[in-house]
This record gives sequence, structure tokens and C-alpha cells, in this order.
Amino acid sequence: MTNKKIDIIIADDHRIFLEGLTALLQNSEELCIIASVSNGQEVLDVLKVRQADVVLTDIDMPIMDGMKLTKELKKSYPRIKILALTMHNEGRIISSLLKAGVTGYILKDTGKTELLNAIATVSRGENYFSEEVKTNLMESMIPGKKSGGSSSLIELSERENEVLKLIALELTQGEIAERLFISEHTVIFHKRKLFVKFNVKNTAGLIKSAMEQGFLN
Repeated sequence: MTNKKIDIIIADDHRIFLEGLTALLQNSEELCIIASVSNGQEVLDVLKVRQADVVLTDIDMPIMDGMKLTKELKKSYPRIKILALTMHNEGRIISSLLKAGVTGYILKDTGKTELLNAIATVSRGENYFSEEVKTNLMESMIPGKKSGGSSSLIELSERENEVLKLIALELTQGEIAERLFISEHTVIFHKRKLFVKFNVKNTAGLIKSAMEQGFLN
């Protein structure tokens, strides 16, 4: 007798990431992806005709974002477990989603093994938070401690620094991918993280802010 697969819905408005994540998980023996959608409203539409055990959702989405979706799911489908998969790692945001009812919270740069573990954990009704998320959540609870996003002290990983410098050299995403021996999808992911960390909307703003804060000489 085989164990029942975990029925999941994936919600993310970035098509490349959504398709990549779906491809990554669809051959898992433990999972059954019943839908891949681009916003929270589409998740609710699917649930009118299909049941799900876990909803894997981004936070920033059009029409209905992850925060509102979480609240709607807790009200109308309390049995469903909600796993936030996002690039936001600010204690304030994590705390807000916890209060809204997410069962787990992991970052988009996580590996497949941790992602599968997180899905399995929340499907059992247990909470799952990546180590970095737990650290930032604890720090945000310390009186007088600011969470990372709004602080001027921006911290970049080695890879983010590399991508930033190549963006400043006006290399295309394809050229950056070739130079760093990574996929173009990974370049896009790091670029989006840089936009969030520097609180900018485009490449010009990123370069300007990075120069002002000493990341580019």
C-alpha cells in the first residue's frame, strides 16, 4: 500500500520561476501538483473544484497577494497548510504572515531537498522555517532591533556582489549567466533580490543606489 501523495498548489506571478519550480517538483514521488497559478484569486478558483493539502505561495502577486490569500485560506479552508516561498527575509514581514496563518516560511534560494522537507513538514501540521528566517524573526523581536530591509546596512552574498558588478558593466542577463556559469533564471532571481535589498524598481536605480552606498567603485 502506497502513501497518499501531497496535493499542492503553487502560486507565483513570475512565469519563469513558476515554470521552473513546477518542473523541479512535478516528478517527486511524494507530491501531486494540482495547479500552478499566478495569483491568490486563482488559488481560490482552483479550490472551488479541487482539494489541496498545501498551498506554496509567493507574497508579492497581483490581484490577490500572499498575505490576503493566507487570510482567505484560513477563513474558508482552515485544513489547508500554507507555505510561503519568497525572497523577503524581513522579521516584520515574517511576523505578519505568521499572524495571518502561514504554517511555514522559506526563501527562494533554498535547495530542492529543503523545499521538499518543508512541504512534507507543513503537510503533517508542523511548522517549518529555514534557519535564516528563524534568525531574522528572533532578531525582529528584540526591542530596538531593526529588521534588515529598511536598514541602510545592506548585506550582499558573494554571488549577489558578482551579479551586481556585472550588471554595472552593462552585461545582459545571458552574458552574466555565461560568465558565472549559472542559469539565466538564477541571474534573474539574484537581480530581483538586489532590487528588494536596495529598494529600487529598475537597473538604473540599482546602480545609482549601489554606488551611493559604496558597493560599486
